[in-house]
Amino acid sequence: MREIFVRLDRCVGCHSCELACAVEHSRSRTLFGAIAETPRPRRRLYVEYVLERKMPFLCRHCEDAPCVAACRTGAMTQDPVTRLVTHNPDRCIGCWMCTMVCPYGVIGREWERRIALKCDRCPDREVPACVEACPTHALVFVEEEEFARMSRREAAEEVARSYRVAG
Repeated sequence: MREIFVRLDRCVGCHSCELACAVEHSRSRTLFGAIAETPRPRRRLYVEYVLERKMPFLCRHCEDAPCVAACRTGAMTQDPVTRLVTHNPDRCIGCWMCTMVCPYGVIGREWERRIALKCDRCPDREVPACVEACPTHALVFVEEEEFARMSRREAAEEVARSYRVAG
């Protein structure tokens, strides 16, 4: 199963992912249309600045998701096969228990409709909007093995470059 992985060394903090996410979850699905919408479209991932690093945070679809366990109405559910945590806004009562227990702080709120908001990995798209919008490819949508292979290759290239300089 493909997941969204973050390559922290590539994030420049441009917030393109946040904007793409908000637009994708708007009614119009266009930037200019989304600006005029009420309620205003909201992002489902967050770029944080910590210790001079930019870090995109989004739902990790935890194996034992605390948000699912805390949800009193069953609005938060988890697919037993894919582990994907989904949110049904029609069942959400806006108690914010999911927000309080999320270890990553990535479940937001839509105050106007009093519902929780979280990453749904853009189910109508082949590649999530945030990943597609990232200009530096800091966000990648691949299987875990492929991400590990990419990381090893980048590390090997770095070692080879330093070896060439030193040798």
